[in-house]
Amino acid sequence: MLFSETGQFSTHYAQDRRVFRRWQSRAGLGLLLGVAWVLVPLVASDYWFSAILIPFLVLALAGLGLNLLTGYAGQLSLGSAAFMAIGAFAAYNFQLRIEGLPFLVGVLLGGGVAAGAGVLFGLPSLRIKGFYLIVSTLAAQFMVEWGLTKFGWFSNFNPSGVITAPPLVLGGFDLSSPRGRYLLTLGVVSLLFVLAGRIVRSDLGRHWMAVRDMDTAAAVIGIPVARTKLLAFGISSFYCGVAGSLWAFAYLGTVEPHGFDLNRSFQILFIIIIGGLGSILGNFLGAAFIVLLPLLLSNLGGSLLAGVLDPGDTENYQKILFGLLILFFLIREPKGLASLWSSFQARARVWPLSP
Repeated sequence: MLFSETGQFSTHYAQDRRVFRRWQSRAGLGLLLGVAWVLVPLVASDYWFSAILIPFLVLALAGLGLNLLTGYAGQLSLGSAAFMAIGAFAAYNFQLRIEGLPFLVGVLLGGGVAAGAGVLFGLPSLRIKGFYLIVSTLAAQFMVEWGLTKFGWFSNFNPSGVITAPPLVLGGFDLSSPRGRYLLTLGVVSLLFVLAGRIVRSDLGRHWMAVRDMDTAAAVIGIPVARTKLLAFGISSFYCGVAGSLWAFAYLGTVEPHGFDLNRSFQILFIIIIGGLGSILGNFLGAAFIVLLPLLLSNLGGSLLAGVLDPGDTENYQKILFGLLILFFLIREPKGLASLWSSFQARARVWPLSP
């Protein structure tokens, strides 16, 4: 009965297009945001902020960027980490070379540069698709990493190629503490997720899904396929670029080009596959799986196998077990964790009449 839709009607088309159409969902979201904004900053430790919550939020945002491209628009990509790197290094250079530039403005400008690069590397999608498009975006991954390493200007000629975080100041408040960096990340991620929810329910979002399902039919009914694909690459890269800036400055503090390598792209791909393609919620679920499960396995392995295996062997076994769990999950629930939540809601709406 808690999820019942009885008495809830949409009297306007705009109401029908809302992300959360039932009051129960809106109340649950409000409660969750209250916990994230009020309760967590009061009770969480610096370790939770720095090692768990911030990377969880940033990876969820990067997963959202790839999900807009792959889950909604149907364009495959393995270059997410490259666009994260472009966003981080571009934001660093904007902050370095424009005196007095606000931090958030630099982050948004870095995301804009990443969007432009995404459109450029998305041009092959006008001719190729599927596996060949993956190879094209994979070339972007290697080209960006090589360029940022080869040309010292991007890192201000630092011999090690490392960039450091600019002052994290917003509105006169210093956000360099773990709690401040968490609140900064949470604010940016919350706004961009709200924006993404509105985009996927707009005309552009419907165009993406039409191109994903069958681009030939989409072209026949008048959808501009080329512009739709390039917008998907641009907006997706913008999200990844902002996530890269937050990863470099709010999480790590310092980063080098190799910090955005192919493994990071695969990590983001696993997030959307595990969480669920074409789902906003799935990005949070997939990021939680990727961030929290290794910590859980590490703690369990340290407590159960202490003194039995060497620490190095324990770490290898944890990686093997983590991979097996991913395979098991993908076999049992190929549509991702978001589909489990959708199935639960569908049953709860008609409970106790559901089978």
